[in-house]
Amino acid sequence: MKTIGVLTSGGDAPGMNAAVRAVVRTAIANGMTVKGVMRGYNGLIEGDIIDLNARSVSDIINRGGTMLYTARSPRFREEAGIIEGAEACKAAGIEGLVVIGGDGSFRGARDLSLHGIPCVGIPGTIDNDIACTDYTLGFDTAMNTAMEMVDKIRDTSQSHDRCSVVEVMGRHAGHLALQCGIAVGATAIMVPEVELSVEEVIARIKAIQKTGKRHFIVVVAEGVGGVEEIAKQIEAGTGVVTRATTLGHVQRGGNPTVRDRVRATQLGYAAVKLLQEGKGNRVVAIKNNTVVDYDIYEALNMKKDLDMEMYEIANTTSI
Repeated sequence: MKTIGVLTSGGDAPGMNAAVRAVVRTAIANGMTVKGVMRGYNGLIEGDIIDLNARSVSDIINRGGTMLYTARSPRFREEAGIIEGAEACKAAGIEGLVVIGGDGSFRGARDLSLHGIPCVGIPGTIDNDIACTDYTLGFDTAMNTAMEMVDKIRDTSQSHDRCSVVEVMGRHAGHLALQCGIAVGATAIMVPEVELSVEEVIARIKAIQKTGKRHFIVVVAEGVGGVEEIAKQIEAGTGVVTRATTLGHVQRGGNPTVRDRVRATQLGYAAVKLLQEGKGNRVVAIKNNTVVDYDIYEALNMKKDLDMEMYEIANTTSI
C-alpha cells in the first residue's frame, strides 16, 4: 500500500489531532504518502482532499478539535454516496483509509471496505460508548473538563447552601456522568441505564440533610434530560434552593490530557500497521490496556454496559 488517507467524522473529541499526527508520521516512516480528507465523509464525496506530510501535523498533538474538521454526512448513508466516496478515494490514489470517530463513522468505514477501500477505524468520542473498546479518545479530557466545571459550580452552591443539578453529555450512555459524578462527590447520579426517579433523589437529599449537609450536587446525563424540571421538583420537595446548569459543548473542547494523547498515538500507529499489512474492515481498540483490533461488523454488534459496581460505589460514598 503506497498511499493512505485519514479523516475525522461525527462529533469532535480531544485526541483526534493526536491520532491524525500519529497516522501521518507512522505512514511516512513506513514509506507511504498520506492524504487528509477534510470534513469527514462529506469532504470525501466532494473530493476535498489535501496532501499531508510530517510538518503538516506539527504542533497539533496538544490541540483539541480536529485539524481535518468534521461533519455528519446523510449522503453517505445511501448506496450512491458510498459509491461516490469509493470513487473519490480511487481518484485521489487512496488505497486505504483511517477513520477516526464513533459507531456511525465505523458503519461508513465498513461500507467503504465492502466497496474495495480497506478502512481501519479509531474510536473517538467523549461518551466512551463504543462497545469494542474499554476507552475512546476524548473521554478522559471530557471527564476532566466536566469535573473542573462542576467544582466551580459547587463553590457557589456551598456558599449559598444550594443544590445544583448539572447536565453533562451522554445521550445514550452514562459513562461520563458516572465518572464525573464520582469525581465531584455528587449526591445523586442520573443516567439512562439506571431508573432513578426524582422522588428517590429528593428522598436521598432529605436523608443526607439529617447528617448536617446543606449543599448538594446532582449530575444528570444528557440522555435523561429535563434538568430544569428536575431542579424545580428538588427545590419543591426539599426546600433547598436549586439551580440547573447544562455544561454543553464546553466538554468537547480543550487541550487533550496525557491519557488521550498517548492512547491516540498508540491507536494511530496500530491503524497504519494494519493497512500496511493489507488489512481492512477493522477497528483498533483498547482492551485491558492492550491495543487489539476487531472486524468492524463484529465491533458494531458488541454491547457495552454501565459499570454497576462503580455506580454502587458512587451511591455508597456520597452520603
